[in-house]
Amino acid sequence: MSSRPDAPKPGVLGSTRRGLVLPVAAALTAASLPALAQPRNAPRSGAAGARNAPAGPAPTPANTPLGPFDTIARQALIIDADTDAVLLEKNADERMPPSSMSKLMTMYMVFSMLKEGRLKLDQELPVSERAWRMQGSKMFVQIGGTVPVEALIRGVIVQSGNDACIVLAEGIAGSEQQFAEMMNEKGKQIGLTDSTFRNSTGWPDPEHRMTCRDLARVARHIINDFPEYYKYYNERSFTWNNISQENRNPTLARVPGADGLKTGHTEEAGYGLTASAKRGDRRLILIFNGLPTMRARGEESERLLEWGFREFENVVLFRAADVIEEVPVHLGDRKTVPLVGGKDVVVTLPRQWRQRLQAKLRYDAPITAPVLKGQELGRLEVGGQGVPNLSLPLLAGADVDKLGLVSRIPAVIGRWIGG
Repeated sequence: MSSRPDAPKPGVLGSTRRGLVLPVAAALTAASLPALAQPRNAPRSGAAGARNAPAGPAPTPANTPLGPFDTIARQALIIDADTDAVLLEKNADERMPPSSMSKLMTMYMVFSMLKEGRLKLDQELPVSERAWRMQGSKMFVQIGGTVPVEALIRGVIVQSGNDACIVLAEGIAGSEQQFAEMMNEKGKQIGLTDSTFRNSTGWPDPEHRMTCRDLARVARHIINDFPEYYKYYNERSFTWNNISQENRNPTLARVPGADGLKTGHTEEAGYGLTASAKRGDRRLILIFNGLPTMRARGEESERLLEWGFREFENVVLFRAADVIEEVPVHLGDRKTVPLVGGKDVVVTLPRQWRQRLQAKLRYDAPITAPVLKGQELGRLEVGGQGVPNLSLPLLAGADVDKLGLVSRIPAVIGRWIGG
């Protein structure tokens, strides 16, 4: 294998079961939940053909909540890293050969060991003959020598070194096969549902498979769990053994805010990319595979990330402590209890569809005391044209004790009289 060029307003109380429809005002400010895509007739990539590159498919639509959007990728996914909103997806759950993009999982294993103190950046690992002989993209480690872990990390991330992967795998687990088993176990722990690892490099193997969605999960974990190590993905070049190599990730040079992650290429997989870019408070993660050439990979990555930033924004529906509604309480030491979200609620929306978002409050009223703060009392349902259907819990914002016996008598009589 070669990785070379590789706040809704309070409503009027009505019937016992509340269902209040609330349009979200334009005054909402941009600021976590899933969302939507706006199709555009964007120009398609003018990919230059490589003689031995697999023939790329004709552009076909990816799925978005607002309609089809063409991409030449065989598989593709764009998510908002903070809200987990899916902006675009095409065969995102199809098991595919990930080639060197599976080195993300190799690095997750290494970063985990570093964080646990079981590995150190300055620790020297020995180079076996097997690692030295490994073909494909290379860091050019020397047989019989040792290499610091930090250099190996940079060799994997910047140079896509298969030899560096094997040095790390053998140093951590004793053998690459055992390391792959550790990858499979760790993958289950972090929520990978359709990935099977057979090696540390992404070298072609009929059972070595991942999906775009699983690659997105690994990328998010690396970004969120290891910010101190994520910086390596933004390095443009690295020199080892007097050989300098450039980072193959095209977005680092083409897309403002891009700072990672990993390319991949084999004849079977075509050209692939897992990339991330951050602008302001927003971070997008893009994964695609099956591009016919390096040039197509660079052009498509720029087109899709720019589209994602341009067409969508994150909108704060309400803050954690905002009172969404006051709900009447029966036989309580206070007449109402505030409904709160319990956390900041942010949605990713197409910019031109903000006015069409609607929210429904659903809860039983009156609530019977006692009520405990944090107790779920209802749901906030979000939807509308171009907006995904979401159902969020609403919680009691305060404790409400039950009235004593003497105090309850007038309340019960009053309810009888009032019907």
